[in-house]
Amino acid sequence: MLVEQFRAIAELRGDVAWIVDCASGALSYISPSVRDLLGYEAADFIKQLSSQQAASPLAALCAGLPDRLARFNGGDQSRRTLLRHVDQLHADGGTVPLEVRSTLLTDASGKPCALVGVLIDASGERARAEEKRRFASMLNHEFRTPLSTIDGAIQRLEATATHADEPTRQRYRKIQAAVDRLIGMLDEYLSPDRMDEIGSARQPDTIAPALLLQEAAAQVSAAGGSARIESSGLPPLIRAQPNALRLALKVLVDNALQYSPPGHAIILAGHATADGIELSVRNHGQGVPPADMAMIFGKGCRGSNAVGAGSGLGLYMARSVVEVHGGTIDVQNVPMSGPVFKIWLPAQRAAGKRVAPEGSSSDNSGNQHTREGTARK
Repeated sequence: MLVEQFRAIAELRGDVAWIVDCASGALSYISPSVRDLLGYEAADFIKQLSSQQAASPLAALCAGLPDRLARFNGGDQSRRTLLRHVDQLHADGGTVPLEVRSTLLTDASGKPCALVGVLIDASGERARAEEKRRFASMLNHEFRTPLSTIDGAIQRLEATATHADEPTRQRYRKIQAAVDRLIGMLDEYLSPDRMDEIGSARQPDTIAPALLLQEAAAQVSAAGGSARIESSGLPPLIRAQPNALRLALKVLVDNALQYSPPGHAIILAGHATADGIELSVRNHGQGVPPADMAMIFGKGCRGSNAVGAGSGLGLYMARSVVEVHGGTIDVQNVPMSGPVFKIWLPAQRAAGKRVAPEGSSSDNSGNQHTREGTARK
């Protein structure tokens, strides 16, 4: 009965359902729609599974099923449920990218009774991935071209303006630093190599909070500043997208470096809370003007005491990243100490990643969260 229900659900979705009888190892059913998908009849699959012909066009799809059953019967539970991606040869000579999902069903005694699965046409998913890659490449080019022009112009100004005063030279250096930072972000997030890496390998979904603090301290040191790490009770790992959290912390550290007085260490702290972890960046600057507290994490917003050139997107990006992870970000002015920017994240040690809290939107800068705060970049 369970097998029949699975078959009905799979075919209702339009997937090609298939069932292998564990007692005989024979393919007992495959959806007739497999002919529309791959051009082969059900009898072709039954023949391939029984003969295991290595030269058959169906070998990639059917390979490994008998061995999988044997390993499960021998006590290997790791292959109970599998997801495979194959490029299957179509009967007309072309290829069809497939996602093959399968799981072993067991009877009341725990013995396998049926191996059930679906074949899903992954052509659309692959086309969308390629479209994303092309879009990222286009963005990379469109941003890099004007940045290269600015880069060349500012280098020429620095080289030729021999009589410029020091404030003017400082402005040149700030422009150069901003251009270098933006080009670095393009290389990190929108380069063709990066897109290939994302498309070809499963990306990490865990990160050590202690490592994030260590990397932030290294960023401070690389900029010529000093940092002190204070941590307690942090879990070894949390579920998160590592590079996204690195970006959020980088924004806060950049902010601290810009506003921290010379000779004062930036404090990078992390500790466990009742339901998650808190990471914070504190500097000894003047703090955020009270009038700016309600808007500083908004898109395009900059504090009234902001210095230098800026787009007002840094803290907005940090907030967006944190909210996607189900967390919050805020800022407080601590008397006699300076501003402290805090990121709270749910410490998810089990499977299943939380998403942003219901009703939140990183495009809304106002009162979506009681913990929401402000900053300056």
